[in-house]
Amino acid sequence: MFPLQTSVALRYPPIVTWLLIAANTGVFLFEASLPQPVLEAFLQHYALVPARYFVPGWAEAHGLSADDLAPFFTNMFLHGGWFHLIANMWTLYIFGPAVEDRLGPGRYLVFYLVCGLGASWAHAAMNAGSTIPALGASGAIAGVLGAFMRLFPLARVIVMVPLVFIPYFFTLPGVLFAGFWFALQLVQGLGSLVAGPAAGGVAWWAHVGGFIFGWLIVPLLYNRNRHARPRFRDEGTLGFPATRR
Repeated sequence: MFPLQTSVALRYPPIVTWLLIAANTGVFLFEASLPQPVLEAFLQHYALVPARYFVPGWAEAHGLSADDLAPFFTNMFLHGGWFHLIANMWTLYIFGPAVEDRLGPGRYLVFYLVCGLGASWAHAAMNAGSTIPALGASGAIAGVLGAFMRLFPLARVIVMVPLVFIPYFFTLPGVLFAGFWFALQLVQGLGSLVAGPAAGGVAWWAHVGGFIFGWLIVPLLYNRNRHARPRFRDEGTLGFPATRR
């Protein structure tokens, strides 16, 4: 399912969401400008390699420091290709503005970064021996999706499913779209524990961890005093439908 639009109306421009998209794009363009050997060394230093922190001696053998925790943060601004970047930034563009509108720009930025750190921790904890560099904004964006599910469970999400060469459009409640997405990540994550290295390079547990962090912490940052237009019937506060007036 490919999300195209949500029914949540905004009062404020999503400036932080735009800046995050610009930052991720700028970093990727810098990555793309690097020669392959330099890029590989760059990713070893700034992408998240769990073995660096959990396998004794691995970091030193590769000229790295196991005390440098910066990759838990920096990896969320790196991407492995144009499709990886575009898919992540499109999802952020669709769901980020609604969450930013309710939290406010400062709280939203803190929320996004905390979700990204939580996703990094979850990936490293569940893949402690992995030597594959993990990178991408999808963990932080999973947190945004978790917050969207909790803040706007009844909002409509327009999605597109390609059937051979024919696009099929339909709408889903936010809680069903986000819930289905989370269930898929959880199943894939559990499968990766069984398959081991053969499961491929997708950081399923970063998605699971980021989503859970987002769902849990958004009430702590929700700005109840932020002036906004009255809610519509398909919206709610922290998962509860709006009452009739």
